[in-house]
Parts: sequence; structure tokens; C-alpha cells
Amino acid sequence: MWADFQALCDLGGRLAGSASEAAALDFVRQRLRAVPGATVRAEPVEYPGWGCRTAQLTHAATGVSFPCTPLLGTTSAKGIVAEVIDLGLGRHEDFERHADMIRGRIVMVRHEYPFAAGHLHRRVKLGLAQQAGAAGFLIAHPEPGVGPVSGSSGRNGGAGIPALGIGVETAEALRRSPDCTLPSARMVIDADDHPAQTRMSIADVPGNGPNWVVVSAHIDGHPHGESAIDNATGVAVALGLARLLAPRVAQCPRGLRICLFSAEEWGLVGSRIWLERMNEAARRSMVININLDSVGGAAGLTALTSGFERLDAWVKDTASRADLPITTHLPLMANSDHANFAAHGIPALRLITGFNAPDSNLRLLLTAADTRDKVRPEELDHALRVAGALTWQALTAWDETLSGLAVRRD
Repeated sequence: MWADFQALCDLGGRLAGSASEAAALDFVRQRLRAVPGATVRAEPVEYPGWGCRTAQLTHAATGVSFPCTPLLGTTSAKGIVAEVIDLGLGRHEDFERHADMIRGRIVMVRHEYPFAAGHLHRRVKLGLAQQAGAAGFLIAHPEPGVGPVSGSSGRNGGAGIPALGIGVETAEALRRSPDCTLPSARMVIDADDHPAQTRMSIADVPGNGPNWVVVSAHIDGHPHGESAIDNATGVAVALGLARLLAPRVAQCPRGLRICLFSAEEWGLVGSRIWLERMNEAARRSMVININLDSVGGAAGLTALTSGFERLDAWVKDTASRADLPITTHLPLMANSDHANFAAHGIPALRLITGFNAPDSNLRLLLTAADTRDKVRPEELDHALRVAGALTWQALTAWDETLSGLAVRRD
């Protein structure tokens, strides 16, 4: 498992559409083919692709260039020049308070730790800026020395405004001057939309019945760093889980399906399209989804249980009987592929480490600092034990138990 993790990191950031992603898809397919009793297939998914040739951010007055990263799928900018208004965290109240100052300006906000209750997602802030008539959008990672933050714009070919990730040093350089003068910046983004295709890597290990327990993780990442925590950790644990449980699945009431998705970082589009094009009977055969995303890089695991109250209780009970510590978070957090399963009424959870721990290494996700040195082998070992206990219980539970997990909070 640790060797798989290292090998994925060796391949780079694995941005969907890149040679790095293609190499990772080939690697996981080979590893899945080695799983005893598994039938492996690659299911192509077409999605709204995008490519960026160059992205530049400069101070309009001085010409100083700043490091930046285009948000995935951002719209092009042919050299817009506008004043920059700093809205701090960029919460709803910040936009409301400055509503009469935003139109025609570049809005700058701060990236928040994404794995905590109450945080406001990047795409929500970008949407608020666009609705208010902003000419452009900048989002800054708050920690010095980390550099620009990445992430999806969520645009997927629709309307949008130019959007760049920056570091805190750039944010400081673009703050309002002491005399209250707003600085002006120039944004250049040479990018275009195009149809794209990626592959969902699926391995089925049949059980004694027609239904499936689905364990998923996403392969793709971002162009900088190694996308180590997010999500080489999850893929490595999913592969380890497949090898561990496959020899015993044939005697279980249901089979094990391993889904290694791509285009997750593009607003969860890969698994969404994969599920949408499936017929209802095929979707109903998948009775639970255990999604592994960022399961190393900090101590302790949390199950995000997507509003399914009985699923939440089942996770706690299963972990307790296995003497494995875990916390849960019941409200839906649509921050990984489990959300697409939940949208179809399939009980779905995401296992994640570092929840409500903003000082953990997960604060470095979406940056060049998401590298393998932030993860320890024992963290992946613990994730395998927890994921293994939950998956084995799902494989062997009574049908009535699993069918009851679909009860969801309104």
C-alpha cells in the first residue's frame, strides 16, 4: 500500500487531461488486474474539458508580476485591468456590505480550511463575486510561504469570470493603500474549453448476490505538487482494501466494487456523469458507497455521512465494535464523489482525516505543498483498518440492515 502511494506521487499532480493522469490511470488498472477474482474495466466518461496555456497577474502601476494559478475551468481574460477590492474571508456579509463597490472590480478573498463545519467553499465565493458584477476573482491561501492555491471554478463551460489562485504575499501586495486608494491589477488568462474524455477504473469482485458495496477514491489532482494527501492516500488505501478483502468476497451476500474515479477536481463531474448515465436498476444495486478521500496527513478519521441518520449511527456502531476510534459529521458536505451517490439516494460517506483540525497538513491541500512527506505510513494503515471494518460489515450485513441506512434527514 505504501509503495502504491509512493508510485502515485512519483507520477506528479495527475491533473485530468494531462500525461500525469493518463499514467496514473494505467497504473491503477494494472494494480486492479492483480486483485484476485476481480473483473476490471475502464469506462470512458466525456466531460467539459479545458486547457490553459498561460495565466498572468501583474500590478497595473508597477508591472510587478505575481505567482498565480488559474482555477480549473476559468474563463479567459484578454488582459483586463481593474481595481482590486479586498473582501477578507469573502463571506455573504462581506459581499453585502460592499455590494455597491464590487461591480467592475476584481474581488479578492481568502481561502478557508475546507474540512470544517461552517466554512464557505471557494465556488460559493466565486459565485457571489460573479453575481455582484465583479470583473475578476482572486482567492488567496492564508499561510505564508505556501504559494498559490488551486481548485475548480465549477464553470464547466458555462458563464464565468476570470479566476486565479494566489498566495498570501500577493494578497498583501494588492491590499488597499494607507490613503484608501485601491490598487489596480491586470489579469491575463489564455485558456479555452474543449470536449474531453477520461476513464473511470472499475473492478468488480462478485459476491453471492446481485448487489454491490462500492468503495471509491479519485485519482486526479492538481498541476502543482504531488496531490499526495488529496488523493494518492485514498487510492492507495482503496487498492490495499481490494487486495485484503477480495479473497473472501465470494462467500458474502453482496459483491465488492472498487471505483477509482477521475475528473473529481472538476466539480465532481466524472462520477456525476458516470452515475447519471446508469439505469435506475444498476444504481439501486449499489447499496452503499464508502468514499476514501484524503485519508492521510493527520491523526484520526471522520466519516461525513451525508445526512443519512441511520448510516451515521451504523458507522459509529461498526467502529465501536471493532474498537476503532472515529468521529462522524452528519450534514451533507458535497466535497467529494460520495455526494453524487447521495444525490441518487444511495447511503454514502466520505472518510477523511483532519476534520475540524485547521492546523493539520490538510491545510496544504490544493497547493504545491501537498507532497508525500506530509503523510506517514501508520496513517494509511489506520485508514485501511477503519475502511476495512466498514466495508466488511457492509459486505456481510443483513439486507434489512443496509436497506435501512437510506433514511435521510430532511
